[in-house]
Amino acid sequence: MLEPAQLSLNIPETTKPRVVIIGGGFGGINFAKKLPEKEFQVVMFDKQNYHGFWPLLYQVATAGLEPDAIAEPLRKMFGSDEYEDFYFRLVRVTNINPETKTISTLVGDLSYDFLVIATGTKTNYFGNEQIKKFSFPLKQVPDALNLRSQMLQCFEQASMTSDPEVWQSLMNFVIVGGGPTGVELAGALAEMRKHVLPSDYPGMDFNRMNIYLVEGMDRVLPPMSPEASQKTYKYLTDMGINIKLNTLVESYDGSTVTFKGGEQIRAHTLIWAAGVAGALVDGLPEESVERGRILVNEYNQVLGFNDIFAIGDIALMKTPEYPKGHPGVAQPAIQQGKLLAKNMKRLLRKEPLEPFKYKDKGSLAIIGRNQAVADLPKGTHLGGFLAWVIWLFVHIMYLIGFRNKLIVLSNWMYKFFTYENSTRLIIRPFVRRGDRVTQAFIDKYNPD
Repeated sequence: MLEPAQLSLNIPETTKPRVVIIGGGFGGINFAKKLPEKEFQVVMFDKQNYHGFWPLLYQVATAGLEPDAIAEPLRKMFGSDEYEDFYFRLVRVTNINPETKTISTLVGDLSYDFLVIATGTKTNYFGNEQIKKFSFPLKQVPDALNLRSQMLQCFEQASMTSDPEVWQSLMNFVIVGGGPTGVELAGALAEMRKHVLPSDYPGMDFNRMNIYLVEGMDRVLPPMSPEASQKTYKYLTDMGINIKLNTLVESYDGSTVTFKGGEQIRAHTLIWAAGVAGALVDGLPEESVERGRILVNEYNQVLGFNDIFAIGDIALMKTPEYPKGHPGVAQPAIQQGKLLAKNMKRLLRKEPLEPFKYKDKGSLAIIGRNQAVADLPKGTHLGGFLAWVIWLFVHIMYLIGFRNKLIVLSNWMYKFFTYENSTRLIIRPFVRRGDRVTQAFIDKYNPD
């Protein structure tokens, strides 16, 4: 393996203003796509070489979709002649140096004229290192594949034990966080329990499989309207999901979930969808950061700087309508990215910048077949089949690439008529650190 010293960023010198983008999420790619290549040199850094459509990540985890259906290579997205002065580097940015107008990476430094931070968020464990060690996050494709392997391994092991306590602990799944990710994952698991698993594992009683959805607040889907929360609660309970509201997890050691108050549940799988924190890059002054997000003005300029910008989930723009910042969903990032590209051109021409004004297009969450909720503009709230159709249409529309749209649509149509999920393969067994039971199982039955 090559050492970092043997590598370099290898970015050509340019007479054009250089724009460096950290992050290839919704904000970063929409900014880069709208930026005129003839006027700027654009360099994008990311720790992965693809853009992922994270709203569908839970379907990868539950074997409803394969990873390549929701991911598009960044080099493919910017590989045409239209982006001839675009450069992508698969490397992590370790530090921002505003004084020298450079960024630092593991393989070298690079100067910038303008810097755009679009790093998004990471899982927030609220300082609980034990939960971080043993739980399953759901923020990236590797997380989804790990969780998929874990769940399928639990089903396989349950089919080979006669110990009722061991069987039950393998078949208890605890999802912490009643936001869209938790709700959609719980619904997908309930549909697997009803339509898929009984035929895969004949003889197992899946009526005893428990799905727990744990939320610290007094309702599910706290970011959405009370109407959406009420409908979602009914849909989930009708599907047999155990909802625990006003409940906090105190600890999890890989086999036992302990709630504040002392209640315990034996479970081999705890999925952590309870919160996110900004994925900060070192180097910005403390006064530019608040509650793990970067403070920006109405033009997405980082407070204290004219040449550094932040967009998407990492940006905290306080407005009268959104005093705590915009919601952590795709639309603010997309809209901020597009507007910032226009403002970059205005900066070159020394024209006044256009302030950002968020256009709320609504919020959606799917619970199961024919069941979804929608909060639409002008106070319109929908539930059931119509909201489900809207959810399908919106998610197909915002997928990147025609191939991905076609794959996802065909998968959904096939699943709708057959109740069948995608191939449920354990491509790479997952062994949690310290999980001697799973390791022994793999060593014994898969010695090679």
